[in-house]
Amino acid sequence: MKVFRDPAPGLVAPPGAVVTIGAYDGVHEGHRAVIEQVCSLAAARGLGTALVTFDRHPASVVRPESAPKLLCDLDQRLELLAETGIDSTLVVTFDEPRSKEPAEDFVREVLVAALDARVVVVGEDFHFGHQRRGNVALLRRMGSELGFEVVGLDLVGADHRPAVGADRVSSTAIRAALAAGDLPTATAMLGRPHEVRGVVVPGDGRARDLGFRTANLAVPDDICLPADGIYAGWYLRPDGVARPAALSLGRRPTFYDHADTSLLEAHLLGFDGELYGEAARVRFVERLREERKFGSVDDLVAQMARDCDDAAARLGRLEPGGVRRR
Repeated sequence: MKVFRDPAPGLVAPPGAVVTIGAYDGVHEGHRAVIEQVCSLAAARGLGTALVTFDRHPASVVRPESAPKLLCDLDQRLELLAETGIDSTLVVTFDEPRSKEPAEDFVREVLVAALDARVVVVGEDFHFGHQRRGNVALLRRMGSELGFEVVGLDLVGADHRPAVGADRVSSTAIRAALAAGDLPTATAMLGRPHEVRGVVVPGDGRARDLGFRTANLAVPDDICLPADGIYAGWYLRPDGVARPAALSLGRRPTFYDHADTSLLEAHLLGFDGELYGEAARVRFVERLREERKFGSVDDLVAQMARDCDDAAARLGRLEPGGVRRR
């Protein structure tokens, strides 16, 4: 997949492309259904495929006080998009000037001049441009003038079929499922376990004293984490090796009466090496229990041992990608 940073004339060679546009946060099953349509249309018409996305979520500029947490950062988003078979992705810098750009200018600069769009595929509820004045109707009107067709798609379910009500796949629905600790729903909508990335940093040293060394992952503040609790998951090292892990996400109420933020700790099962400073990925597979306060350290340690056994049993049935072993 070719990746272009910001529009310039002639990024896509003749005879042009089938293009889709969106934040594509999470590259979930709904997004993949749209991309399937893009690739199918392109193959039938002998055109290339192109996707337009943004370097940050537009809401972080337009309404930063209520911008959603991200399901993945830009690097992960591009990795996931590369798996879909799309030919080119154009990453548009979304800053204050871009947020004030009329929808018509975006169509001319990005869709026509840069990508030579012949077909534009978006959801029927798609909006873009200053004050979200651009929509499918505007695209169709401009398309008739500038030489591109517009295909508006309904939202779909996790099975890529048209969805109704709560079955609809969306980034918002996935965030809600994660916030509720509902991993089965989030995983089905994403098409994979939810993954977060960060650097392993020193903790307070207590886990070593308890007999369970952990890697404390510093996850960026703008990344979406699931509800506090204990999870079974995978810890992926920089070399790609995936190790089973018991994950603790929470505020450690046994030791602290109040903590401002949740801490993500991964205890790698059957591993005792040094991890400080490495860039790691953690995949949440199953929620084992909620976080709770214990009456004594001994009670906590006994429960941690049970959690590790439980995580090992559940992960032993799965591949690191979340697929059940055959």
